Amino acid sequence: MRSNVNLSNVVRTAGCCGITRVIACGSPKIDKTIARDGADQVEIEVHRTLPPVLRELRTAGYTLVGLEQATGSVSLHDYRFPRRTALVLGNERLGLTDEELKLVDVVVEIPVWGMPHAYNVATSAAMTMYEYCRQWPQG
Repeated sequence: MRSNVNLSNVVRTAGCCGITRVIACGSPKIDKTIARDGADQVEIEVHRTLPPVLRELRTAGYTLVGLEQATGSVSLHDYRFPRRTALVLGNERLGLTDEELKLVDVVVEIPVWGMPHAYNVATSAAMTMYEYCRQWPQG
């Protein structure tokens, strides 16, 4: 993500969902006034690029779920999350790269009925994390 505001919102939602680890690439900075208690509850692991991290997560047994509008994507309404899921988010403007999309196991898309044609990345992440928690209420 390019925006530290978006990343801080993702961290806040992750904290609410009981997620304890967020992996970010680049030079992330968390705004504690936005992330609130999530800044203290969620570990931020920083890497230079995403593809090596995705390979490690797959080796560790995670299903990689890309959140993107793409050909062949599955609607969030229909997708059943595996217990060990890693949600993969892309850049706010560019989304996930072709290389990153090739590394994920499935691409999930949130339906949009109006304009603009896509939700904000932090909003999309919040909706997706909430749906995961709805499907796995015991954590």
